[in-house]
Amino acid sequence: MRIGILEAGKMMDVVAAKHGAYLKLYTDLLHLADPEITTFGVKVVDGVMPTTTKAADGWLISGSRNGVYDGAPWITALCGFLRACVQDGVPLVGICFGHQLMAQAFGGQAEKSPKGWGLGVHDYTPVTPLSWAPALSQQWSGHAMHQDQVTALPQDATLLARSDFCPNAALAYGSLERPYALSVQSHPEFSAGLVEDMILHRLDGIVPAPVIAGARARSGAPVDNLAWAQTVVAFFKRHHAAKGLAA
Repeated sequence: MRIGILEAGKMMDVVAAKHGAYLKLYTDLLHLADPEITTFGVKVVDGVMPTTTKAADGWLISGSRNGVYDGAPWITALCGFLRACVQDGVPLVGICFGHQLMAQAFGGQAEKSPKGWGLGVHDYTPVTPLSWAPALSQQWSGHAMHQDQVTALPQDATLLARSDFCPNAALAYGSLERPYALSVQSHPEFSAGLVEDMILHRLDGIVPAPVIAGARARSGAPVDNLAWAQTVVAFFKRHHAAKGLAA
């Protein structure tokens, strides 16, 4: 399978030099579950859009510093591309900003939350199980780094998981047996070291000190990155197999 990474942001140079830029982070995530998957990046944040929805077997929308409500032309164009993917039957995965953007593109809403920043390891409670994703059927944990949240679900979305801080933490779109899109607010591509470097080089002085202290108190706590890698890869593979049967 060939998965396109829609890069909606740019990692700080000092952090990327140590941990990798967006393309590497998401490639490494997918490779936790299947090292044979190939990837390529499209820098949508720079206004570059794929020439066709079918240039990849599936698309993954990255995190971003931007808010989906910013009104930037590339965000509007990317929403249109996501809707075209649904029409063409090309599966989508959204992470953080991608989670929020998919909700907005498909008729829901995302906005800056009055709860403020979520940072560090958060725990999430399953709401709706996916029969083909057993690793997420129990409470799972992930790295949070956001102040925007999905606040209204699209009509075709099913809530998969929640937390007290983030009520709409993971979504599936369409049939639960074979959704056309899957998204999560937390960052399964992040490590504890990357989060700490983001605090040092970007977030210190922006995020309230008590929130940073709380994140550091849980630094190194177990996270379920592998479970999410397996789920995302299984999602893409189910679509890929169905496409082969239909050919």
